[in-house]
Amino acid sequence: MTDSDIEITADLVHDLLQDQHPDLAGLPIREVAGGWGNQMWRLGDELAVRMPRMESTQDLLRKECRWLPFLAPRLPLPVPAPVRIGEPSTRFPRPWAVMTWVRGEPLDHGSISRGDHAADRLADFLRALHAEAPAEAPASSDRGAHPRNCTDGFEHFLNAVIAGGFGTDAAGAAALRAVRAVWEDAVAAPEWDGPPVWLHGDLHPANVVVSDGTLAGVIDFDSLFAGDPAWDLAAAWVLLPEGAGPRFFETYDRADEATIRRARGLAAMKSLFLILMGQNGDRGLPGGKPAWGPAGRAALDRVLTSEVRQPS
Repeated sequence: MTDSDIEITADLVHDLLQDQHPDLAGLPIREVAGGWGNQMWRLGDELAVRMPRMESTQDLLRKECRWLPFLAPRLPLPVPAPVRIGEPSTRFPRPWAVMTWVRGEPLDHGSISRGDHAADRLADFLRALHAEAPAEAPASSDRGAHPRNCTDGFEHFLNAVIAGGFGTDAAGAAALRAVRAVWEDAVAAPEWDGPPVWLHGDLHPANVVVSDGTLAGVIDFDSLFAGDPAWDLAAAWVLLPEGAGPRFFETYDRADEATIRRARGLAAMKSLFLILMGQNGDRGLPGGKPAWGPAGRAALDRVLTSEVRQPS
């Protein structure tokens, strides 16, 4: 999961704090399981240290630290906010950051039992986030475009999932045909004709936290960019339990039928990605997450049993 020989340990985190932010070095440090591009360490009760595992993720961390202070005050759910910035050094040659800790359990290890409440919270959060972005807002090289421009990625995920054994029986094969139909409908939908809006860009079960059966916070903004809101609205299927989607779109109240069609297709692609990440061995992606497979299958079921209807 790293592209260097640097071992990120509690001692290293302590030493970096001692060197650059000594007033924080006395707080207890403990590792947080999970993470892909970054390794997380709890720092006391209220903070976390975010350490890029790979050279390619260091610019993403700087992006978070630049834009989250601008976005966080208007968001109705807790999000991580940078408290201190760590600069590259001989001990650790990448930037790192001390962020506020968002309390809750990641959804890939938890559940939502209060579906309508979570739908309202997610819709309110995305209504607040999806403001017109300034010209200098970051773009994404692989996300944010119309689904038709992402067909290669969709086909890659679909074929990899099939190769992993999903969809090899009659019922699975029928489901995959239905997935392709959902994707083709998204590809045929009109493009987003509004201005680029701020997007989280990577809403999946490991990037939100839950508490008391509902959504409690949103984390990991390293994919933050401006673009088509459909990329975030796919979360209606990827995150929310069965039956909560209509409530979400009613509360969000900004998505026309074309946007919902694009979002549903993107939800299908994201579901395939989660299934692939949950597969083991050579069939899965590096850093496979076992809990993501069931989450992806459940999301795909929700995609296939939903109907696209413009909110009244």
